[in-house]
Amino acid sequence: MSKGTRPISVTILDKEYLINCDENERDLLHRATELLNVKMKDVKRSGKVIGTERIAVMAALNIAHELLQYKQENDSYTSQVDNLIRRLQNKIDDALVKGKQMEMQ
Repeated sequence: MSKGTRPISVTILDKEYLINCDENERDLLHRATELLNVKMKDVKRSGKVIGTERIAVMAALNIAHELLQYKQENDSYTSQVDNLIRRLQNKIDDALVKGKQMEMQ
């Protein structure tokens, strides 16, 4: 174990797991565990999937789908911001060129 890493107990779908975790990542691990628990309980509650392994796979697919959706939306937003910044930069460049031309006259 590296310095600051020690096992932490987490419970996922009523089963306990020991996971090595750095001290500074414990909060994130707990949040990830809570998210996974919620997703797995949702899948289990739907009654369409039976068996812990299958429930885990469906929960993982749901989480992966949400992540990809988030990334796609975020990439679209980032692209829009990039375009806006480029347009503003072009306007600034044009204004500077016009300012220099006026100084030369």
